[in-house]
Amino acid sequence: MRIVEIREKTVSIASDIANAYIDFSKMTCSVVAVVTDVIRDGRPVVGYGFNSNGRYGQGSLMRERFIPRLMEARPDSLIDEANGTLDPFRIWDRMMINEKPGGHGERSVAVGTIDMAVWDAVAKIEGKPLYRLLADRYRGGQADDKVWVYAAGGYYYPGKGVDKLKDEMKSYRDRGYKVVKIKIGGASLAEDLERIEAVIDVVGEGRNLCVDANGRFDLNTALDYAEAMERYDLFWYEEAGDPLDYVIQNELAEAYGNPLATGENLFSHQDARNLVRYGGMRQDQDFMQFDCALSYGLVEYMRTLKVLEENGWSSRRVVPHGGHQMSLNIAAGLHLGGNESYPDVFKPFGGFADGIAVEDSWVRLPDVPGIGFEAKGELHALLTRELME
Repeated sequence: MRIVEIREKTVSIASDIANAYIDFSKMTCSVVAVVTDVIRDGRPVVGYGFNSNGRYGQGSLMRERFIPRLMEARPDSLIDEANGTLDPFRIWDRMMINEKPGGHGERSVAVGTIDMAVWDAVAKIEGKPLYRLLADRYRGGQADDKVWVYAAGGYYYPGKGVDKLKDEMKSYRDRGYKVVKIKIGGASLAEDLERIEAVIDVVGEGRNLCVDANGRFDLNTALDYAEAMERYDLFWYEEAGDPLDYVIQNELAEAYGNPLATGENLFSHQDARNLVRYGGMRQDQDFMQFDCALSYGLVEYMRTLKVLEENGWSSRRVVPHGGHQMSLNIAAGLHLGGNESYPDVFKPFGGFADGIAVEDSWVRLPDVPGIGFEAKGELHALLTRELME
């Protein structure tokens, strides 16, 4: 058994949306195919992967460093002898040869994208959905049969006012989402409060609304928003300040009585440990949002979960960023607290398998081998068109 070839390509996910920090007018992502010599139904098993939105495609790093290292390795050095298949941990170690510690920026995205494709291939070779494979190997065979999800949207669009924002939120509710999320920090505090109140009018109460500042605020602004929003009793207040400014997060936790969320822009288990140590996050009410596709993949993600467990955190307080099927499988297989969802943006990468409805903010997974890309027609068509034709 061996990896025959690894293919990558950069594709556009550009749109006219914006959050408080960036616009997505030139946003790209990498797609990857790991082609193996294992034959199923007359065809080679191929694992697919891609990186989450918000970080650009990383094709050059893959081509220059990570793919050559894997293809130069002895095939038997990448095999999991106990399970008779590819070993994601050995593959990860091989990719990270000659990489210095620290600097968890762009390379974490490149490695995470290939790692996703490897896990897709491994689960397909074993003939299991990835969530089932993870539960069998790491959770005593106990998988969640459904995952809690929320609808992420509420971006700043040119010419989009409060009425269109309310229409967007109504459409999410109509599609089965109870909890929704909108962006803040891209307008004045007064305008953002107007947007928050408009959405609460749609979703019924603040507990059905998350807000996300995308790291825009300094400490004083973060606290001003916290004071103004406290009365709404929101589901969470997300990433108020720079993700590495633990002082902002710590002081915000002391001042704000309702739940906080952060972590999507922290890319290693060391970053997660520092957040736990210095960020003031509260185990009984706050949420961690680490995204495996941006943070060196599932191999590193399991180290992050271990760090949280060692520090008294339940995996149920982890709700990954990214809105993709990989995180959905991890949530079901490793007992996380839920998953983000993008019903309308970042298509076709966001969202779940075709024909599976969201019911009261819960979604089930398809019973197909791998991550489930083959059960999402538009995405599978893109992956095969860009990588396999």
